[in-house]
Amino acid sequence: MKTFLKSTACLLGLGLLPFTAQAQNKVIIEDEEPNSVMFVSTNKAGDDIIRIMKETRLPRFQEPNAPRFVLTDRQGKFALGIGGYVRATAEYDFGGIVNDVDFFPALIKPAGSVDRARNQFQMDITTSTLFFKLVGRTKHLGDFVVYTAANFRGPGNSFQLQNAYAQFLGFTIGYSYGNFMDLAALPPTIDFAGPNGSSFYRATQLSYTYSGLKNWKFGVAAEMPSVDGTTNKDLSISTQRMPDFTASLQYNWNSNSHLKLAAILRSMTYSSAIQNKAYSTTGYGVQASTTFGITPKLQVFGQVNYGKGIGQYLTDLSNLNVDIVPNPEKEGRMQALPMLGWYAGLQYNLTKNVFVSSTYSLSRLYSENEYPAGNSDSYRKGQYLVANLFWNVSSNLQVGAEYLRGWRTDFNSSTRHANRLNALVQYSF
Repeated sequence: MKTFLKSTACLLGLGLLPFTAQAQNKVIIEDEEPNSVMFVSTNKAGDDIIRIMKETRLPRFQEPNAPRFVLTDRQGKFALGIGGYVRATAEYDFGGIVNDVDFFPALIKPAGSVDRARNQFQMDITTSTLFFKLVGRTKHLGDFVVYTAANFRGPGNSFQLQNAYAQFLGFTIGYSYGNFMDLAALPPTIDFAGPNGSSFYRATQLSYTYSGLKNWKFGVAAEMPSVDGTTNKDLSISTQRMPDFTASLQYNWNSNSHLKLAAILRSMTYSSAIQNKAYSTTGYGVQASTTFGITPKLQVFGQVNYGKGIGQYLTDLSNLNVDIVPNPEKEGRMQALPMLGWYAGLQYNLTKNVFVSSTYSLSRLYSENEYPAGNSDSYRKGQYLVANLFWNVSSNLQVGAEYLRGWRTDFNSSTRHANRLNALVQYSF
């Protein structure tokens, strides 16, 4: 019996030998192909690839994580990741309605509107995101990143570009979040808009960040201008004659704590039919933001924004077209109004995978030169309160629940309210 088994094993071994040789030859041939690629999990990619994927992830809470799988070349110098998430929310408004799938106090429906309903149910899948990310380590350009991402928030729930840029040697060229904001200091919310007094926008840009000094970062940028204003038959906004300029300074004292100062300067061009010429109004903004840990479980978030003509950069005011408005005291002329936005929030980690957070935010538009003459029901300030709970069920699955309360107060001192309950299921890939 033993002799039979030994003979069988020898025959099988001889039979498999050609196949083994073929497999070995195939590996040798692939190794000699400089352009061949491998499909691997991220944690099995090269050290540089893993580092660049993680370090260049956009730090906003709602941004996708690093992709689970990547295509990498044989040398492990370049990798293409494809990832994103499917994000589904259910929303119920009561005691007032916000006329949007996101929670903007500026859009709280007036009590005297034609639709008398005070409750509303909605579901949303449009923030589900797909991205492509090419990363590599090059001799002359250092860490190199090309990133594109899109969700389904275009007209009719069509696919809409959210980010498309290249990064190398500290430069960013393309379309992404503006530099007059702080992604890492934004608190966690299911509400995709976030605190109404925060600075939030995207722009086509050429920016540069210098991080050669320990704990410090310096940034400058020229951004594509876009002016949202209130016009009339004698005033119009179209052509802009110069970019928006931003600058920032950031100090980090550990990986989860920093203080950032930023500024923006803009020239907003409009045309007057009365004077039959184009004018420019100067806008500016200053910002201070921070996030830091009080204890290993307790994290603080905060931001303050103030300026003139920065309405489209502040979450709530971006819905109102108040970058520039008609000047009631000068016929045929426009002005930039003072405005303020701020928030403060806390996050407490109950366990490794469960945390709670709460944030209060305020946005305020100030009067100047008798604005808003004859229109006292115009927005003066909005308030935003959020409290939520998140559970990371696994590395890819997150669920959450959230309560939101909003107030809108007009220049005539009338105030209207809205409440919302949010539920979230998100799967990342």
